[in-house]
Amino acid sequence: MPYRPTMAIERSFRPPSFWLDELSDTVEPRAPLARDASVDVAIVGAGFTGLWAAYYLVTQNPELRIAIVESEIAGFGASGRNGGWCQSHHTGVEQWLKGAKRAGAIAMQRAMFDTVDEVGRVAAAEQIRCDYAKSGQLAVSTTESGCKRIRALLAELHRNGFSDSDYRFLDASECDARVRMAGARGGVYSPHSAAVQPAKLARGLAESVERRGVAIYERSPARSLAPGVVTTDRGRLHARIVLRCTEGYTRNLPGMERELLPLHSLMIATEPLSDAIWKQIGAADRVLFGDVRRLLTYAQRTADGRIALGAGVRYFYGSEIRDYFSPGPEFASTQQALADYFPMLRDVEITHRWGGPLGVPRDAKPFVRFDARSGMGSAGGYTGSGVAAANLAGRTLADLVGGRDTERTAYPWVDHRSPVWEREPLRWIGANAALRMGAAADRGESRGRPARWRAALFDRASGH
Repeated sequence: MPYRPTMAIERSFRPPSFWLDELSDTVEPRAPLARDASVDVAIVGAGFTGLWAAYYLVTQNPELRIAIVESEIAGFGASGRNGGWCQSHHTGVEQWLKGAKRAGAIAMQRAMFDTVDEVGRVAAAEQIRCDYAKSGQLAVSTTESGCKRIRALLAELHRNGFSDSDYRFLDASECDARVRMAGARGGVYSPHSAAVQPAKLARGLAESVERRGVAIYERSPARSLAPGVVTTDRGRLHARIVLRCTEGYTRNLPGMERELLPLHSLMIATEPLSDAIWKQIGAADRVLFGDVRRLLTYAQRTADGRIALGAGVRYFYGSEIRDYFSPGPEFASTQQALADYFPMLRDVEITHRWGGPLGVPRDAKPFVRFDARSGMGSAGGYTGSGVAAANLAGRTLADLVGGRDTERTAYPWVDHRSPVWEREPLRWIGANAALRMGAAADRGESRGRPARWRAALFDRASGH
């Protein structure tokens, strides 16, 4: 399939999210790669994975010549559009806990706890003002069946050595003490998560690696990758190491359209809310909050007092990628989720609506890969949990490139390969059927009806 570039940024920056809109007055796109160049490490993609990989590579070896090529601007993709959940939990780890890689999965999950702190440490050390607030994460259920799923998950985690200090069940009153989400019957709380302003973090990381000598070429989409070379429109990067860090945009590379499914998550941001409203809602410490439905709702209290909330996902035929969304029916479920959980906000002004692609592997398991013989590496497939996971992936890539045998290089995502996605139209039919099954199961449970077969089909299709 031929390469189809996303909407190019020509002379000015058009922010695709609330997070990037906060920075729009200070964003000036960097110069593109204008001619051939030679470096030690070429990185494709200036999102969290590519930036973290560059950060750890250059801090471990300041002599390395590193260059990043980015099709738009640093942080333009999921890194500048997500919910700002720097969370430690990942569905892929849940799956590995149930199989032969259990010991590695436990070690990886504990490393993810530490990763949330590592993000905060680097942000403080590099003076990246990304509104980092580590107050944990609360996921509630408004149904008894959801509470049963929470208890089953907690039992599994506790069997694997995790404790209430890592994941704890909260009853309805304990949930309300943190965030008052209408109808909450119970929930699970973990302290190992932090709220961030993701675009500030991504842009701050870009500035940090630039100070260390890393070159970032924006508006320079990679047209092809091969051992030793990355080809862009106006020049080639020759390098002994080539790292692909393209996540949801991987389908834009020749021959890669079936590796990751670009599933679009949709978000909204409210106007800043009054102190009186926040007194009703809670979240004074900026704890992350959401639900445990199959099609998740996730939200945070922003540093300027808004609610940024995501709910609703879309897959477009042919793995089409959409970077800009206009107000319309796509956001109906997102706005309904806000009104359902916080009825007092039913008429609040929605100032921003946006969406963007996240990368979903066929088995929902993330990966970090590096082949020392070819010098080719890649990481991604976070399925929406990449704010923290990309940091651990970046450190792991740095270990692999440096030839270091560490605890990280033994985690189950290293060299993991997922099956490729089906060809169209099967990909479109299967992805959208799974999404409809998940939505139907959630609706049935909210009305007190069991959703066993729909839930089973969704869980099988989504890798749960």
